[in-house]
Amino acid sequence: MRPSPHPNVFLGLAHARALLAGAVLALLAACAARPEALAPSRETRVLRVGTSGDYPPFSTLRDGQASGFDAALMESYAAARGYRLEWVRFRWPELVADLGAQRFDMAASGLTIRPERSLAGRYTVPVARNGALLLLRRPSWAPPPGSSTPEEPLALLRALDRPEFRLAVNRGGHLERVARAHFQQARILAISDNAVREALATGQADAALSNTVEGPRWAEGLSGIELVGPFTRDVVALYVEPSRAGLAADLDTWLLQQEESGALGQLRARYLGPGATGPTATPVDALLSATAERLTLMPLVAAAKQREGQPIEVPSQEARVLEAARKEVHDAAEALGIAAPPDEAITAFFQAQMDAAKKIQLRTQTTAEAPVHSLDAELRPALARISARLSTLVPRVPGGLDREATRRKAREELASTGLEGEEIDRLADALVALGAARVTPRR
Repeated sequence: MRPSPHPNVFLGLAHARALLAGAVLALLAACAARPEALAPSRETRVLRVGTSGDYPPFSTLRDGQASGFDAALMESYAAARGYRLEWVRFRWPELVADLGAQRFDMAASGLTIRPERSLAGRYTVPVARNGALLLLRRPSWAPPPGSSTPEEPLALLRALDRPEFRLAVNRGGHLERVARAHFQQARILAISDNAVREALATGQADAALSNTVEGPRWAEGLSGIELVGPFTRDVVALYVEPSRAGLAADLDTWLLQQEESGALGQLRARYLGPGATGPTATPVDALLSATAERLTLMPLVAAAKQREGQPIEVPSQEARVLEAARKEVHDAAEALGIAAPPDEAITAFFQAQMDAAKKIQLRTQTTAEAPVHSLDAELRPALARISARLSTLVPRVPGGLDREATRRKAREELASTGLEGEEIDRLADALVALGAARVTPRR
């Protein structure tokens, strides 16, 4: 016969059951107060990606399924990081507003880097380049090819800029702004949902504005069309909601790796063809892209300072920026497990950035009609986001950069910023000096 348990044993068991019941009730109460605690963990790994869905070969969306270059790029990233993609459609005129309303975490749809977008979000390192291309059915009144009017693209555009010239372009996108910048007299037909080719094919327009990736595809099957350009040099990147700093930084790291491995180049070749030049996601290309992005904001900075009565040069502010930049570069190098460049090289690089920015501000002629943005609420946060990207790229600059080749590349990438050649050369030389100052990585 087995002995009966001691009464204290029952008391201990009862106490344990009471504690367990209390813990379960507490957990249920917590979950009721915070419903996401009960959600499957995979739901926290959903990545909402905005796409126009109307821009082949970058993005096409049918029945919720995206295809094209950006779709392939994001699917590869999602597989590497364990995300489940959720595609959210946007219309081009509402892109910035939709990002601000957090309808999606990021956008991937052949997005060109533009200053008004930089104010509202974070760009990644570049994934492709292209340029504006005019698909022209030359009107009878236009100068014929080989005439006395030079057939250099910008000269021909000026000759076409007449009230009877009809130019179709996608409404709300980068190319509409390009069209309005180059055509002051022509009739610009801003067409929704990128149904621009149809306007050209049916004779509603004399020309359509596209780019070096999309334009040759549009020209297929159309008679009497000539391609004029490219007459801009545009950079395409992914576009991240501003509060998602970690996502943007991780995308940068992954894109740099994909470029180095050749995988990103293969995607460009497969989907975009020769119209998208590369590589783009290298430390040098990405630094020049971020520099150009920063400098395109300087006319807006000048207008804001003029309205607020602030001087262009504030030495104390510059000192704070340099100190923050040095710290960010050292932090980035530490995270990468490599040594940062010497402080003198870091300081020289960011000082060159600030001096170039001041030169553009001094040359800016503001008008009463120009939009004025808030320095503290819009411009400085945007500049800080770009500076943070610059800082993470600085430790990655390779050694042994050729000075003259880097100068040529910088002059190409920064040609539209308003800087003179010698001023661009100083930025390039500071970039070369960063690479020359590299030391052996830590083991």
